[in-house]
Amino acid sequence: MNLARIPAFVTDSVFHVVVETPRGSSLKLAYEPKWEAMAVSRPLPIGVVYPYDWGFIPSTEAADGDPVDAMLLWDVPSFPGVVIECRAIGVLQVEQNRLNRPPRARIRNDRVIAIPVEARREQDVDSVDSLPLRVRQELEQFAIAAGALEGKDIRVVGWGDPSAALELIQQSVKAQ
Repeated sequence: MNLARIPAFVTDSVFHVVVETPRGSSLKLAYEPKWEAMAVSRPLPIGVVYPYDWGFIPSTEAADGDPVDAMLLWDVPSFPGVVIECRAIGVLQVEQNRLNRPPRARIRNDRVIAIPVEARREQDVDSVDSLPLRVRQELEQFAIAAGALEGKDIRVVGWGDPSAALELIQQSVKAQ
């Protein structure tokens, strides 16, 4: 599974997401490039599970040095390693401390919120603004809880619209 060959974009507004951790999992998985396989990253705190599929946008590099994170809002879980074509509905803007750095050194670690192109029941969702406020608040709390006890001081900065999400991806695409 050589993910380096998968381009970030399919079209100007459709991009690939590689699922690492499926919806409902309490174990964070992560792609390990040296093995070209998924590996255990860590268990989440007791009672915390992924509300939706979690993964990354291949051929990108975010401020934290990892590919851009993405959460896929749809009502089914997929599987680790599955590549899904998606469209952006927004971005959860997050700031966190850098691990192994002084506590004051902070970086952005935004998370693209996406809908799979093949999602049937969510086809009318075109922006995070069309999600109920409660869902947005729960996604914020998940981001904080998932990083709890890992030395990450995660702070939600705000929300961006679909164009902000696409701009983040475009700016993060690595030179091939």
